[in-house]
Amino acid sequence: MLAILALHEISALIVMPRSRQRQLDFRRRTRDGRVAKRAGRKPTGRRRDPRHRTRPEVIARHPVHVVLRVTREIGNLRKLRAYRAIRGALGKCLATRSDYRVVHVSIQSNHLHLLVEADDKRALSRGMQGFAISAAKRLNRALRRRRGDVFAFRYHATPIASPTQARNALSYILNNWRRHRHDARAPWRIDPYSSAEQFAGWAVPHGYPPRREPLPVAAPTAWLLTDGYARAAPIHTEEIPGPDPDP
Repeated sequence: MLAILALHEISALIVMPRSRQRQLDFRRRTRDGRVAKRAGRKPTGRRRDPRHRTRPEVIARHPVHVVLRVTREIGNLRKLRAYRAIRGALGKCLATRSDYRVVHVSIQSNHLHLLVEADDKRALSRGMQGFAISAAKRLNRALRRRRGDVFAFRYHATPIASPTQARNALSYILNNWRRHRHDARAPWRIDPYSSAEQFAGWAVPHGYPPRREPLPVAAPTAWLLTDGYARAAPIHTEEIPGPDPDP
């Protein structure tokens, strides 16, 4: 009996180590077992990239307003060498693609506005990819950069489905220089870094002489851009767009 009590006391003094539950590591790894780096561009903290949501379906009769931003390293796009680089990319798209057409364009300091017609969602995606690659190569060449990111984020696309929305998108894109005050002390009424001179729907003729190197854009085919927008209010060259082109 005494022996049993002694053994009980000895066992009470022995501290059993706590069992450690193994943590499962679900991080993606490379073939050699190292933790893989996260895909995508590292956050800069300056501006947020649009969320990677599924883009809406593209209908051929509905144009799309696209915004594409460049990185800070590219500098100001409203210069002749950048203008010619973007002009070359637009010309290549116009000559090689029929399912993706840039109808109007506006070049601002750090971003581009494109009014695009695309046959479907795939055509828009491939067309924007081709334009971005061509523009990036030409801009890097013009700026004497061997390589480096040119466009900061994914493009932002807004489908246009009504005459009022089409009218507002046209005014927003072609008059966008007034929103950013690039028209201060300018001797002309329309933005020379846009396709405004190719737009025939101004309420009052702009009187701007044709340039030697206009931006090559396609003639619109969607009803909203040929006749539909005219059912809304007239578009004047003096308009200052608001923060959003939606009606």
